Amino acid sequence: MDFDMTPEQELIIQNVRRFVREEIIPLEEDMDPDASGPEPEDLERLKNQVRDMGLYGLGIPPEFGGPDIGIVTQTLMAIEMSQHRTGLYSPCFGAFGGAGLAQLFEATEDQKERYLYPVLKGDKHGFFGLTEPSGGSDPARAIQTRAVKDGDDWILNGAKIFISGADKADFGILFARTDPEKGRAGITCFLVDTDMPGFHVRRVVHTLRSTHYATEIQIDNLRIPAANVLGEVNKGFGIANDRLSRQRIPYAAGCIGVAIKAQEMAIDYVKIRETFGAPLATRQSIQWMIVDNEIDIRTSRFVTLDAASRSEKGESFRTEAAMAKLLASEAGGRVVDRVMQIHGGYGMTKDLPLERWFREMRIRRIGEGPSEVQRLVMARDIIGGSFH
Repeated sequence: MDFDMTPEQELIIQNVRRFVREEIIPLEEDMDPDASGPEPEDLERLKNQVRDMGLYGLGIPPEFGGPDIGIVTQTLMAIEMSQHRTGLYSPCFGAFGGAGLAQLFEATEDQKERYLYPVLKGDKHGFFGLTEPSGGSDPARAIQTRAVKDGDDWILNGAKIFISGADKADFGILFARTDPEKGRAGITCFLVDTDMPGFHVRRVVHTLRSTHYATEIQIDNLRIPAANVLGEVNKGFGIANDRLSRQRIPYAAGCIGVAIKAQEMAIDYVKIRETFGAPLATRQSIQWMIVDNEIDIRTSRFVTLDAASRSEKGESFRTEAAMAKLLASEAGGRVVDRVMQIHGGYGMTKDLPLERWFREMRIRRIGEGPSEVQRLVMARDIIGGSFH
């Protein structure tokens, strides 16, 4: 493997790094420590700058107006874009855009007209509805939301939980069981408008994330036309599984970026902070913490770029993506924890971004599949056979 950046990648990363340093971080200095983004006019200004850079719409295929940038380059960018206070869950405040519900690129032309193109223009916003109160780590068996055929329509009943943005969305991609006897081969994906009768956002679910909440959805006799089936009937699990595997790579990259920034803070601090007449940098216990941070960061980065490279080349990457997500989320949490320890009392304050990263990093071991599930995914691929 060759992890040296090409001249084009180096130029892109330099531009992103400058953008974070000169545009994002100065805005954060005047924001509440738990804020999720700037004022609308500032965000629009940032988006216009990204458009001028030719980098807007990451993850959107070039034929739909996105930049012609490979997955490896996008991963390198994601590492840079997360290196600020709000960067773990709001990298660059979303100024680089994104594919959002990427499954829509595989929709029918009618569905693209009604959902994809309005999303790309910013006229509509969607949600991804997979997790249920019965569980989210094993959707093939945990999904209890039922869809029953009624003429040309489907009638849905059930519930979803931990769904981001459903209260503000215009529509969503929602998974329901259409054949109770077939497990993962009996799940169908539906496009659901949030103003349809029977769709209810039941409550808001507050989490550790700063100024962010998820929602619980109740679905009561929700009638969906056959034209709103995304993909094929009983093949929705493949849509969900593909999305989860691909999302684990940028998810890991965000953890790496925060860890890199925390490590930089620690190195700067130990050189100027003195205890008992000598800088912290001279203390062996501190030196070992810095070294352990570096090992965690480099290991996570190598594995994540390997997953990105395999994906870009069209090779199998499920095990590598699971490994990247597992390593980066757990390692990132360790790095932030060590850096908080190094900073002592200052590390606990909202003057620094560390306490926010500490809270939000804890979620990363659960989001996009918990660490235990990532190990199961890898075990299935490594052992194979009847041990699935």
